[in-house]
Amino acid sequence: MLFFYFNNMHNIINDKSLVIGVMSGTSLDGIDISCAQYYIQNNKWNFKLVAYETFKYTEQIKFNLLQAFNGEYQIDKIDIDFAFTIVSYIEIFIKKYDLQVDLISSHGHTIFHDPNNGYTKQIGHGSVIANKLNIPVVSDFRQQDIDFGGQGAPLVPIGDKFLFSDYASCLNLGGIANISYTVNNNTYGYDICPCNMILNYLANKLNKDFDEFGKIASTGKIHLDLFNELNNIDYYKLDIPKSIGKELVEKNFIPIIDSYKIDISDLLSTLVEHIAFQISNDFKRSGVTNSLLSGGGAFNTYLINRIDILSKNQLIIPDDEIINFKEAIVFGFLGVLRILNQNNCLASVTGACKDHSSGNIYIV
Repeated sequence: MLFFYFNNMHNIINDKSLVIGVMSGTSLDGIDISCAQYYIQNNKWNFKLVAYETFKYTEQIKFNLLQAFNGEYQIDKIDIDFAFTIVSYIEIFIKKYDLQVDLISSHGHTIFHDPNNGYTKQIGHGSVIANKLNIPVVSDFRQQDIDFGGQGAPLVPIGDKFLFSDYASCLNLGGIANISYTVNNNTYGYDICPCNMILNYLANKLNKDFDEFGKIASTGKIHLDLFNELNNIDYYKLDIPKSIGKELVEKNFIPIIDSYKIDISDLLSTLVEHIAFQISNDFKRSGVTNSLLSGGGAFNTYLINRIDILSKNQLIIPDDEIINFKEAIVFGFLGVLRILNQNNCLASVTGACKDHSSGNIYIV
């Protein structure tokens, strides 16, 4: 039996205890909540997924998050307000699945991410969640890494290394496409390019939340000038470690996309090709032979087909619960590592001056 101690306090959880992971991504589609047990077997970390659900955002919540990004919603206020939103969803989740939860590990929602200027902000304050639910909480995983000179992102590679080590790499096709892989026991991970964030931006112009299965994109034509201009964006010239925030997308990608007055289907087709091209390039650079896919983009049949054709890599599509909840599962694991005071943030991934154990702990 493994025992996890909360910084030498009296609260103790073990390998049978239930840990909730909470994830809200850049796609603004909702909050993913997982509940899992994390344990070591044969000197290897494992997990057992107990329950999982996505809670879709209301239009008001989406509006508030966008207002915060645009500076029209006081950041301290939405930090608290969004915490109450998280609480309301967790309460429903716990009651529905009749859970006795020992720890909550919350990514919250990243409003600002500007590591080059030493700043990031994940809203959904952990103290509010802990006090309202009377359950210990770990949150705010990024700022310490930035203080140590890192990007504060991506955070998932530590989970990929320990929980999904059977695969040569893990590719997440969320709002941002990011990859992680381990070579000679050194783990690398970084954001490749915008993904669903820009695809959904265009689908919204057709009053759709997203382009289901990439059907609209598959009917369009690739616009070579746009394709080439996107591929020449300075971000792709940077060495790793590197990460993408909404700020970079708004500044460097959206103006280029908006400057082309062509059919939405052609824009979508071109962007899918751009995403597939960048991912295939990174597969080749990293030398990985296969990749476990996750994130909403794994359901985009057209995108997956284009990656498959351009990369010749083995693309492994898992069950839907891993596609949808892998990041929430990993954030639950990051919380466990934080409670153990074990490293959950890797310098080889973020560029920080050292590996470290990140996240604020709130105990009632």
